[in-house]
Amino acid sequence: MAQRLELDEVQVGNVAPSRTHTLTRTDLVMYAGASGDFNPMHTDDTAARAAGLPSVFGHGMLSMGLVGSALEEYVGVGNLRSFRVRFTKQTWPGEELTTSIVVTGTREEDGERLVDLEVSLASGDGEVKVAGDAVAAAR
Repeated sequence: MAQRLELDEVQVGNVAPSRTHTLTRTDLVMYAGASGDFNPMHTDDTAARAAGLPSVFGHGMLSMGLVGSALEEYVGVGNLRSFRVRFTKQTWPGEELTTSIVVTGTREEDGERLVDLEVSLASGDGEVKVAGDAVAAAR
């Protein structure tokens, strides 16, 4: 059964449990295979360096997926109503990436109780890689 946020228990400023993942080159290859995005900038170190980059870098949608997975865990399956992000910085193999989800508001719209959320993914040194917002249904 899907978890649900309890509107009476959610307050502006509440923070969801963060999730941390260390990005690996294997993650990039696995994501390329799963998504069909075989851009060599994500999997071929020689090609990435020839393009002037220090190494391969993570797929933006992989970063969004890390945030999306944390969101689903917090709001429950089937309760996410919208999810938007901006890709602000590249992610690099070896970086420890941590999600952040903060309640920014609660409201009722068309008879549904909603929770507004600010979401992000940042490296260990605090550099934000993905920033956005989401809306989830609550009881």
